[in-house]
Amino acid sequence: MSSSPSDRSEGTAAASDPLRPSDHIDSAPVDDEITQPRLGAVGWLRWGWRQLTSMRVALVLLLLLAIAAIPGSVFPQRTADPNGVVQYKQNNPEIFPALDALSMFDVYSSPWFSAIYLLLFISLIGCIIPRIKHHAKALRALPPRTPARLGRLEHHRATVWAPEPAEGNGDAAAAIDVAEKQLKSLGYRVARYDRGRTWSVSAERGYWRETGNLLFHIALVGVLVTVGLGGGFAYTGQRVVIEGASYVNTLIDYNSINRGRFVADDSFQPYALTLDSFDITYEDFGTPGAGQAGNFAANLSVRNVDGSTSKGTVRVNHPLHIGGDSIYLLGNGYAPTITVRNAEGEKVFSGPVEFLPQDSAMTSLGVVKITDGMPEQLGMIGFLYPTPLKMKSGAYTSVHGALNLPLLTLDVYQGDLGVDGGKPVSVFELNTDGLEKLNGRTTDTKSIELQPGETADLPNGLGTVTFENVSPEGAKDTLQSVKRYVSLQIHHDASAPWVLAFALLALGGLGLALFVPRRRMWVKATAADDGIHLEYAALARGDDPTLAAAVDDLVRGHERLLEAAAPESTTPAQGA
Repeated sequence: MSSSPSDRSEGTAAASDPLRPSDHIDSAPVDDEITQPRLGAVGWLRWGWRQLTSMRVALVLLLLLAIAAIPGSVFPQRTADPNGVVQYKQNNPEIFPALDALSMFDVYSSPWFSAIYLLLFISLIGCIIPRIKHHAKALRALPPRTPARLGRLEHHRATVWAPEPAEGNGDAAAAIDVAEKQLKSLGYRVARYDRGRTWSVSAERGYWRETGNLLFHIALVGVLVTVGLGGGFAYTGQRVVIEGASYVNTLIDYNSINRGRFVADDSFQPYALTLDSFDITYEDFGTPGAGQAGNFAANLSVRNVDGSTSKGTVRVNHPLHIGGDSIYLLGNGYAPTITVRNAEGEKVFSGPVEFLPQDSAMTSLGVVKITDGMPEQLGMIGFLYPTPLKMKSGAYTSVHGALNLPLLTLDVYQGDLGVDGGKPVSVFELNTDGLEKLNGRTTDTKSIELQPGETADLPNGLGTVTFENVSPEGAKDTLQSVKRYVSLQIHHDASAPWVLAFALLALGGLGLALFVPRRRMWVKATAADDGIHLEYAALARGDDPTLAAAVDDLVRGHERLLEAAAPESTTPAQGA
């Protein structure tokens, strides 16, 4: 769009106006265009670094980190609850692959979470270092000079002090000496600025506010560093232990383990655990919450490498601490003891088998795999009903978690179980694809049903199966006829005390940053014919609702100190 002659003449006149600076908006001709400088590679890198190290971006990254951690509390994590991940996969087979591809079950080791974590770490370091330099320089600097016109400040007070006998300049200097001592006693850093017939003191305090702010951010970096480095030396493992069985704290004795990259195979604390018993209570029939479980307690024996032994109990949210390890109780269940013999009567399998609870009444599902001693490999899918009830459909369910005449049902499969292919196979799952089902639904043979101590024939004359009764001798009921097992989590993290220390430091720094006011005070004394004119003023950095009261307290305190210094002098009169 072209400009008119009058516009051009006005622009030329503005450009030649000697009263306007050369960089004034009107100093350039109106036809000139503003040319933005081009950023090269270095310029773009510098711009990106400034953006990344700004406090705004640091706050955004901190918010993103908090949001990114939410899936870790929504979905079970492999590091903390591997059984929960297996259960989620069974319950949600359609969406599990997509969620697993997004690392929803390994949130805290996922690439996207690590990226946010590292960017936040770099951003905080970039924010903190310049601020530390600036703060250190400010701590060494003197308070600013007293403004020439204190009356322009919002919080301003003025009085006139007329001492008897009057000494003029000497009284003004004495009044500022008193104010200087008063402000020092209140925790202010002070500096004197005397000039001609005017004496003044400048005071400043509240640097603890910025110190607390820096401490908070330094502590946050400390948390990030200790969590990052500590994770390399930490490990979390899971182990299922059946009553009467032992577990040795070695790498090969874990059912599953997640360890940091710096954890060596021989770096585990040497000890052994034995599950002596597992205590649990159930609400009786006819009471509110009948069948509800409570008071879980795993009673353990600990054997140390030096041969000494000790007893310990693990309860929910009350771990057992051994050396640097913390042992948590994750879950529990039943482990029926099953014995299988082939057609020749030879024992081909015998021992307790962990069954996974399926509901609050402890209906439990388990798998038995027999790879040797039979014409073909056998697999059995079993259901344990602690307190069985037969429904109208003919199916069983459990109505109580205690062992009141428990019932074990078994469906038998024959064929290649897939355990010899070199691929890891879960002991809690049986892939029935390609297997021949010998009994149960869809066949002509009923499922095997056993109660403790009973034996039944396997289909097709393959042998027998026995549901062993492990009740103590002389027992008159079946409440102890099946062994219990517990799922333990062993966690080792030497960085936990450091994380706690940095968290407390961050909390203390945040308290300083929030509750310590940053303010400046000035007291000025000017000698005049009618006495000493005293002025008091204050300025806060940010909101300070108590600043006006602080100025009033300063004035009253100064008056009292002046009266005490000169008891016979005239009381200062309040001015405008």
